[in-house]
Amino acid sequence: MTPAQRDVADDIASGPRGGLGGPFQTWLRSPDLANRLQKVGEYLRFSSSVPGRLNELAILITARVWDAQYEWYAHHRMAMAAGLDPAVAAELAEGRRPSSMQADEAVVYDFCTELRTNRNVSDATLAAAIDLLGEQGVVDLIAVSGYYDIVSMTLNVAEVPLPDGLEPPLKPLKPLKR
Repeated sequence: MTPAQRDVADDIASGPRGGLGGPFQTWLRSPDLANRLQKVGEYLRFSSSVPGRLNELAILITARVWDAQYEWYAHHRMAMAAGLDPAVAAELAEGRRPSSMQADEAVVYDFCTELRTNRNVSDATLAAAIDLLGEQGVVDLIAVSGYYDIVSMTLNVAEVPLPDGLEPPLKPLKPLKR
């Protein structure tokens, strides 16, 4: 590693993540970018104003959109630990709107999926999200969605493998048309 790469790697490894898994090995090829992205990710994972269960739901939605196997693997466990119902995650993994979501989860699901589908959200969806999360929470929810887009893209392009012996947790959805 170059000195700049070593500095960033040391910062990541000594922080709350404790290691360089996921996208970080790839990002180190651009140390300044890696440093900036890991700081955004640290905020979104550990300090976001969005409650953990809802934050993890948004991450799983993003992983599902990208068929990001490693992302789903890593965050499914965190979502369960944060209190997300396994049935919600299972239906989401199948590419369906979960039928047993709590009211706050439905707001997050609607916001994240509408944002991705329409490239915007309706006034009603925005109002529901602001009522639930406040303005800062809505900005954090947008940021977690965007940040995990770049994480998922990196993981997919770099073909970051699952731990040995694990089968891919997601069946690919229909590919996007070119």
